[in-house]
Amino acid sequence: MDPLRLSGYAGFPALVFLLFACKGEPETVRPEIRDITASVYASATVQPDSMYQVHAAVSGILERNAVQEGDLVAPGTLLMHITDRTPRLSSENARLQMELATENYQGPHSPLRDLETRIRTATLTFRDDSLNYRRQEKLWSENIGSRATLENRKLAYERSRNQLEGLKSEYMRLEDQLRTLMIQARNTFRSSVVNTEDYAVRSTIHGRVYALEKEPGELVVPGEPLALLGSPDTFVVELLVDEVDVVALEVGQTALVLLDAYPETLFETRVSKIYPRKDERNQTFTVESRFDAPPAILYPGMSGEANIIIGRKEGVLTIPRAYLAGKDSVRTREGYRAVITGLQTLDRVEILSGLEAGTELLKPEE
Repeated sequence: MDPLRLSGYAGFPALVFLLFACKGEPETVRPEIRDITASVYASATVQPDSMYQVHAAVSGILERNAVQEGDLVAPGTLLMHITDRTPRLSSENARLQMELATENYQGPHSPLRDLETRIRTATLTFRDDSLNYRRQEKLWSENIGSRATLENRKLAYERSRNQLEGLKSEYMRLEDQLRTLMIQARNTFRSSVVNTEDYAVRSTIHGRVYALEKEPGELVVPGEPLALLGSPDTFVVELLVDEVDVVALEVGQTALVLLDAYPETLFETRVSKIYPRKDERNQTFTVESRFDAPPAILYPGMSGEANIIIGRKEGVLTIPRAYLAGKDSVRTREGYRAVITGLQTLDRVEILSGLEAGTELLKPEE
């Protein structure tokens, strides 16, 4: 038949035939035996180990920075000093009160010394009155002397005894009072010294000063960061991982890190810590990893990207990810077939069962 006459034969059926002829066969693939490595992507930032922000415990004006950025410091090293005259005056007043209270309790001019003298005198008087009373009582038993004399001796004895007991009680009360005042004054002074020391901000670690956040003359308030300290030679990599992927991570997994400062080098690190708290702002979890062999030069804040290896297999049956229908099926010439999948990457999927190596696969229908 003349091909030119086909276009006019039976009208519409000829057009349908041409459309099917142009459409052609669908794309197909066959499963392949390959090595497969599954990983989790993360953004990476280099930070000093044991990094912490220094905060002030008091309000005031920053008088001076005692260190510079880049300096090495030890525990107790003065970092900066905050000025406020009120605590210094309070501390001086507390010191004077402590010295006065100590002098009143232990000094040579303490009120207790006067009472001790009065007690000694009252003791001698009591002994004398006691002897006189006992002597007069013996004479009376021998019918010598008068009852009036005996009563007077007895009255003097009881009066001196009561006076001595009263002085002793007064001494004990005064001693307790003065001792309490001295202890209170010492505690007040120690507290004022602590408050004064809060104005001298010191390091708590062996480390390096990476940043000073305030300049002399600026206002300082509690909770506001003043400096950034961290390890001088040990660095870690902070990885931000999506909450969907963090459940696949474990301590000890390998994280391959590519830093912008070293674009030609892939660094191997090991996951050392997975922080359990999610950052609600960006919906990520922080994961910490440590270098196996760090570069010679690192600075805080260096950034890059990383892939955390969560699984690796050699010689397994795989298919392109685009040929996986849903989560657990593939399309064949005979229709859809259920499969069991294993590791997955961005472009490949491991097939554990349900599919043979020679099976021809079609792309799933959209």
